[in-house]
Amino acid sequence: MTSTQTRERPPAPETGAKSVPEPGPPAPCARKVGLRSLFPYLQGYWPTLGIVAVLSLAVTLLTLSQPVLTRDVLTDIEADRPVGRLVALLVGVLIVVAVLGGVRDYLLQRAAEGLVLTARRRLVARLLRLPITEYDRRRTGDMLSRVGADTTMLRAVVTSGLFDTVTNVVMVGGSALMMCLIDPTLFAATALGLGLGVLAVVGLSRRVRGASRDAQDRIGEMTSAVERAISAVRTIRASGAEEREGHAVDGYAQEAYRAGMRIARLQAMINPITSTTIQVAFLVVLGLGGARVASGAIQVGDMVAFVLFLFMLWFPLGRALTAYSRLQSGLGALQRIEEMVDLPQETDSAAARTLTVRERTRPEPAADAGAGVPPAIEFDRVSFGYDNGETVLRDVSLTVPRGTRTALVGPSGAGKSTLLSLVERFYDATSGVVRVGGTDVRDLPRRDLRRRLGYVEQSAPVLAGTVRDNLSLAAPDATDDDMREVLRSVNLLSVIERAPQGLDTEVGEGGVLLSGGERQRLALARTFLAAPPIMLLDEATSNLDARNEALMREAIGTVTADRTLLVVAHRLSTVVDSDQIVVLEHGEVVAAGRHEELTGTSPLYRELASHQLLIQ
Repeated sequence: MTSTQTRERPPAPETGAKSVPEPGPPAPCARKVGLRSLFPYLQGYWPTLGIVAVLSLAVTLLTLSQPVLTRDVLTDIEADRPVGRLVALLVGVLIVVAVLGGVRDYLLQRAAEGLVLTARRRLVARLLRLPITEYDRRRTGDMLSRVGADTTMLRAVVTSGLFDTVTNVVMVGGSALMMCLIDPTLFAATALGLGLGVLAVVGLSRRVRGASRDAQDRIGEMTSAVERAISAVRTIRASGAEEREGHAVDGYAQEAYRAGMRIARLQAMINPITSTTIQVAFLVVLGLGGARVASGAIQVGDMVAFVLFLFMLWFPLGRALTAYSRLQSGLGALQRIEEMVDLPQETDSAAARTLTVRERTRPEPAADAGAGVPPAIEFDRVSFGYDNGETVLRDVSLTVPRGTRTALVGPSGAGKSTLLSLVERFYDATSGVVRVGGTDVRDLPRRDLRRRLGYVEQSAPVLAGTVRDNLSLAAPDATDDDMREVLRSVNLLSVIERAPQGLDTEVGEGGVLLSGGERQRLALARTFLAAPPIMLLDEATSNLDARNEALMREAIGTVTADRTLLVVAHRLSTVVDSDQIVVLEHGEVVAAGRHEELTGTSPLYRELASHQLLIQ
């Protein structure tokens, strides 16, 4: 087997090997996002929105009737006729408008909250199913910002955006029609002034969308910087780097500030234009309308009704223009959400076949079950490289028989962790075949493949929450007795015995309330509880002291007695009892055998055993 010298970029970086590039800004969404893009999020809320539309129309029509009723009251007062009935009708209209408006607003808010919930569910579902390469390229804080801040902005799209725009446009149209019926000449003069103002505001509002998208991008960058600083706060403080990190976050915050100020400047231009336009229109109505009343062209009641309709036209028009601006901001946020939704998710190959329940639950054949039984894991001339052309593995071939323990050793960056990632199908081999149970992993649905595997990462991540939450992650049906037994097997029972909450003891963000060794043992217990037929352990005992490491070896030996174990190890004590030791260097297999054999035949293994493999 041959190989060129490469430097590994492992998914879970080994000590001293980190070549993952700094994530850059994501590419913008290729397709154009508009109101139609909201439709998938509104599924199930169309009946509610239909009721809201009917109520809005009723409120609009009743509101438009108020100036007419006011004019009739003034006309009857001028003619010395009774006005009690009209006044009662006007008061009734006001009450009905208030009640219908309240019901409409509640239903609209409920639909808007449902839209946000749907968007978050859809976005989180996609984020949890992205290919691992997307997590390599993107920053966690930016993805969190899309789930939190961007989805929240969608609420305004429905409430103060879409429906306010439509409702107020209907109000504006009705008011304009009534004004035209009262006095076409006065309306023409008013409409000319209003039209110029509206065109200016609409032009500025269209620029808000791009500015809003840019502002949300800057907020995402700032959130990423804050998340980076908080997640490493102990390291930062120990290094005395608080001020430097603070300056870095401050730089992103200032970028977000400048993006927000661009929106503020646009809004600041919109408000004076709208207020100036209404003032000019009002002065035109007073001047020209007063002259027409004096000439007898219209009556005083008509003049009062016209002024009322003017306010009914302008205030809804102003709200509609503001709503249009908010709608553009919301669509900018939707653009960022759809960018993530449009990303391809982790998928199976066309040849993948869903296993039957019997196949999934069938025990693995023993190692000596016969020559016809395929090995648990097989790498057949496997090569792997990243998109940037960096080669990690080349022409690797090795076999892991069923029911055996195989250890992977080698210098940092040799490709050990990457081999485990290829078994898990976090990545697919560039060439060659990885087989599990004799089947190409690309022909197995990822869910079924991973049910066969237990994987403990090098960093042994612990989820925020309780001990129970972590143990039940891969074994949701496990009983309390099962959990206690597996904790006892990894010498971790004291963690729940020393706290009154027991299994519901909190472990903190990332397991911060546990020691490094306790976190590693909890991660192992989580895998042991699931009891898969194949276990992949990446530096699973690196943080343990001698006593716990010995106990853990015993626990691993008990749990894996009838299972297959593939382990990446830096400790000689973990290696010496293995049925097979595979030595990797620069992405190729340079030796394989048992400890006694390799000590005499492999200079690299002999060097590792003497200097790098820690003897406990």
